[in-house]
Amino acid sequence: MPGFTPGRRWQPPFMPFKRLPFKKRVFAKIELAVKGPLFGCRMCGNCLLQETALICPMECPKGLRNGPCGGSTPEKCYVDESRPCIWYKIYERSFKLGREAILLEVLPPMDWDKAGTDAWSDVFSQAKKIGAAAIVTGLAGREAGSASKTLDSIFRPVRQPDWWQGDSLYHAPKYTQPVSELEDSLKKGRFAVTTEIAPPLSVNTEKLKQTIELIKPYVTAINFMDSPSAIPRMSSWACSKLALESGADPVMQIAARDRTRVGLQSEVMGAAALGIRNLLCLTGDSMILGPGPRGRMDIVDLDGIQMLWILRRMRDEGKYLDGREIKVPPQYFLGAAASPFASNMKFQALREQKKVHAGAQFFQTNVVFDADALDEWLNEIAKRDILDKVYIVVGITPLKSYRTAAYMNNRIPGVFVPEKILTRMETAKEKGGEQEEGLQICLELIEKIKSKHGVHGIHLMAVNWEEIVPRIVTESGLTR
Repeated sequence: MPGFTPGRRWQPPFMPFKRLPFKKRVFAKIELAVKGPLFGCRMCGNCLLQETALICPMECPKGLRNGPCGGSTPEKCYVDESRPCIWYKIYERSFKLGREAILLEVLPPMDWDKAGTDAWSDVFSQAKKIGAAAIVTGLAGREAGSASKTLDSIFRPVRQPDWWQGDSLYHAPKYTQPVSELEDSLKKGRFAVTTEIAPPLSVNTEKLKQTIELIKPYVTAINFMDSPSAIPRMSSWACSKLALESGADPVMQIAARDRTRVGLQSEVMGAAALGIRNLLCLTGDSMILGPGPRGRMDIVDLDGIQMLWILRRMRDEGKYLDGREIKVPPQYFLGAAASPFASNMKFQALREQKKVHAGAQFFQTNVVFDADALDEWLNEIAKRDILDKVYIVVGITPLKSYRTAAYMNNRIPGVFVPEKILTRMETAKEKGGEQEEGLQICLELIEKIKSKHGVHGIHLMAVNWEEIVPRIVTESGLTR
């Protein structure tokens, strides 16, 4: 186990993609010899240790560089249960050291041209530009913050290249008129009801179209999932296009798991051209949840926060990631996932603040079964001063069976089902009334949640039970 990184080192260091000059090869060997035992260094060439409390984020099995996924827990990583969640440990140490504010900075994806090379050369090069005299003067200065400003002048240009320029500030959208029915409804203060449909497993779209027609009159928007649990299905954008043709307002999910930075920008431009205006950016379930043979699990090209940053800049600044100008920028309403019950709520609130700063305009939360405990998360969000900057749509699912409830509690990362609900569902199972009991629990949760300050809507996750949506909306008094 590396000295400063509380996680088993199991991933080998990256190798460079090209032959390097002798001097660079020597520097790389020395850096690996030092940082390998201390931090479990993978030689990514894009070092972020100064930002992550000296715990290497590349020890995360997903390779996430901007915080934990929605399945983070204090006990273990859901991808590799033999080790702790590295990002939970980073947050834990940062909060303990009073350095949590640093975690708000939106960090760039890897520049793969640097993989397998040393990061020290970039630091030395930047220090040389500043000058030894200026560095010594700054570090020794008596003025408050002089040392930290000096160090930041060295490290910031290294970790924030010109093509990224991430920061920890809030960037308000640079447009005023709503671009979708969902955004228009939320801006006008209407309580939104959204739902989701699992895309078909085949090219037959008849059932999909029938389901859209069935639930369209009852909801503001329909969310189409992007291969949940890493199981291939019809693409989210294709389903979204079919929804548009049926007169519904689609929310197109985009999972970073299956995207490269080139593919993301290309796909979003195409979706915008088709008229799709709501995008939900997710890091995505790990391949570990899907069937074999599994794809690569140790790295994603982008995480959900980086997706938000790129897409916001494409829309508001009219620029591709490489800096090229977009003459007619795409228009869309950007959303992200939130996980109130994953790990520590203080950690989650910081993570959600970072997403809002990156570009998230609405949150769709993971499934909530404890309305009272939701208040704690909302309070933490309020402390982060983002309640007036983001619309929160709370995820609720009607339980179809006790088996479903138990599975979600035990197997779905970031989901917690209280014991009293499990008991109610188990009792209903014995009496043969599981579906009706699950429906009543759903209605009770909606009644408690819809009046909470900071909640702007509910998201019904009735996957493979979509026909129940009209009844839930009607009986909860949320008919449009």
